Amino acid sequence: MTDRTHSFQGEMPPQAPLNMAPQRFDAGACDPLQGDPSRWTWAWRLAVFGPALAGTLALLSGLFGWLNMGGMTWLEWTLLVLIGLSFVWVALSVSTVFVGLAGLLRRPAPRAAPEAALDVALLVPIYNEVPWDVFGNAQAMLDDLARRSTDHRFSLFILSDTRNEDIALQERAAFQALLRDAPAGCDVYYRRRAENTDRKVGNLLDWITGWGAAHESMLVLDADSLMAGRTIIALADEMAADPEAGLVQSIPTLIGAETVFARTQQFANIAYGWLLSEGLAQWAQTEGNYWGHNAIIRTRAFAAAAGLPRLSGNRLIMSHDFVEAGLLRRAGWRVKFLPRLSGSFEETPATLIDYVVRDGRWCRGNLQHLRLLGAKGLHPVSRFHLFHGAMSYLLSPAWFLLLLAWALLGKSEDENVIRYFREDSPLYPDWPIMTEINSAIFLIIMYAVLLTPKLTGAAIIALHPKAHRIFGGRFKFFTSFLTEVLLSILYAPILMIQQCRAVLRALFTQSDTWAPQSRSGDGHSWGALIRFHWLETVLGVLLGLGLAAGLISLWLIPIVISLTLAIPLSAFGSVNLIKHAPKALHLDSPNTLRVPAIVSRAQVERQRMKEHLTTPQVKTPAE
Repeated sequence: MTDRTHSFQGEMPPQAPLNMAPQRFDAGACDPLQGDPSRWTWAWRLAVFGPALAGTLALLSGLFGWLNMGGMTWLEWTLLVLIGLSFVWVALSVSTVFVGLAGLLRRPAPRAAPEAALDVALLVPIYNEVPWDVFGNAQAMLDDLARRSTDHRFSLFILSDTRNEDIALQERAAFQALLRDAPAGCDVYYRRRAENTDRKVGNLLDWITGWGAAHESMLVLDADSLMAGRTIIALADEMAADPEAGLVQSIPTLIGAETVFARTQQFANIAYGWLLSEGLAQWAQTEGNYWGHNAIIRTRAFAAAAGLPRLSGNRLIMSHDFVEAGLLRRAGWRVKFLPRLSGSFEETPATLIDYVVRDGRWCRGNLQHLRLLGAKGLHPVSRFHLFHGAMSYLLSPAWFLLLLAWALLGKSEDENVIRYFREDSPLYPDWPIMTEINSAIFLIIMYAVLLTPKLTGAAIIALHPKAHRIFGGRFKFFTSFLTEVLLSILYAPILMIQQCRAVLRALFTQSDTWAPQSRSGDGHSWGALIRFHWLETVLGVLLGLGLAAGLISLWLIPIVISLTLAIPLSAFGSVNLIKHAPKALHLDSPNTLRVPAIVSRAQVERQRMKEHLTTPQVKTPAE
């Protein structure tokens, strides 16, 4: 597409066109299995999938023996299938954690020295974002890079798709301030597209086909991304040291959370997320994944291998990052994680509603991946990443149907919501023995598996003095841990219902909304909360009535409480924890107790940029 017309407003360098043609899913680019993985890679993968599948089969075998005492009915088969689907994915998380633990015991291979310095473009695609936050972060990153010694060359590109003219004016003013204050040797550019064709995919395509040939690598950032200078340089070093690397993904840590819901997400990300990331990197090896930001990409490899076609019906691929990673690997490029590289940050939605709105967009994009599983040439692990992304959302309907089946089964054949009969003897009820003891055993197994990743991460931190010291001490860490687990249990059923709604919308509607993520932390009105959470509330009340009538197991009480109180729980999630809670309940983590230097610098630059953009400029009267 070297003849592509780039209509834009802003200041850009001379064009350096690079062709990027759409790939085909019906024709593989090369043999994806070339360069067979080492025996250690296969061992790690067997250690992840083997125990998960074996544990699921063992559970299903036991349940089948229990349910089959009087013959299997359609509801019992449904229950068995739903339990298997739900359990195996949770078990995979558990085995990933233990692979991560095993990986920590191995001495990491020494990192090769960079072969040559790279010309790296830092790309920040934005769409109707708060200008002082975006440009403040950019100023902080450039300043931090300038203070460090490196042979790599860096240029910053703010790639705007903003449609709001007032925000666009502020962006231009912020760019002029950034241009004025940028450290020497750091080139800074700004481009606003005339049309935001194909959203973020089209935004990056426009840059690649217009200026990509001038840069060996591009480091893709989100509007809320923040990276320390040493982290950016480390990614460039990794790319320069491995000529077969097409993409190297860092593991972003959440920052900036102040509300109850956001702090819960942030604490979990920092306390337990690292262990899952370590396990994922261990078994994925060079068949890793891409999360769309905070990753460095070889520009020419991406242009040659990762151009996205439209789906049938001229539909845009929404969750493009997973697909781009699969296409890069299909073309023979390595896709890697660096789980132990710190200094990579992003923000999280401040309220439950904001989180659900963003999650709905991700749901639609991830379900699209099911249509791409048959694409030719993809590596099996790349197919699994696509499938796993879709299943992470399809699990919610599975959990809901499992909950519904459990509620219908009740406590016994005499205490249930419905009755069903054997086809061969319709006058005699044939119920599985769903006693309180059976319910308790089943729930204990499921909750134990669900909580194992958190319990493992918490145990490691608690057993290492240095680890719990950076969380504020053992007592403060345990207080935060118990608070996070309690809040997660309360919010999980609400998120389950919302993800069920998102799946139904994705399957039966064609609406593809695209709006900037809300990052302000402002709460929602009670009217908005009622309109958003009425379904959870109604379901909670119905389950509560069944509980009161003695038709539903008492072990469902936590779910009943969560759904019934969905509206006040959502409102509570938007409360500023820092301002209104005792310090022991702030869900503190290392990055809040000792704020990283780059985060502190970004806060200062954001405020300075905000004052510059919002303070009326004093004009000298003409003489």
